[in-house]
Amino acid sequence: MTLVVVAEPAPLQTNADGVVRVGKTRVTLDTVIAVFKQGSTAEEIVYRYPSLRLADVYATIAFYLNHQQEVETYLQQRQQQAQEIRKMNEARFDPQGLRDRLLARKAEKSA
Repeated sequence: MTLVVVAEPAPLQTNADGVVRVGKTRVTLDTVIAVFKQGSTAEEIVYRYPSLRLADVYATIAFYLNHQQEVETYLQQRQQQAQEIRKMNEARFDPQGLRDRLLARKAEKSA
């Protein structure tokens, strides 16, 4: 019997918004790598995110380790996008104004 070794592609899929997801789940590459960097094992990651397959998590970690610079660049871009969106939302919906209105409403109900 001869063992045939076939390399499988990383189980990563990029959606229309440019977000990379792991396997056929909604779990992002960002999430898996962040938890891995915090010291979690592949088994712990699957325990935290049960929709993931263990083999996909190992493959994702291997992809990260083999392409660390590219993945880090992607993660930095995602963080920058998140900050820009947060700033836009805060400009559109002033959080302090909302807090003040909620506190005023609470005070009215208490009186």
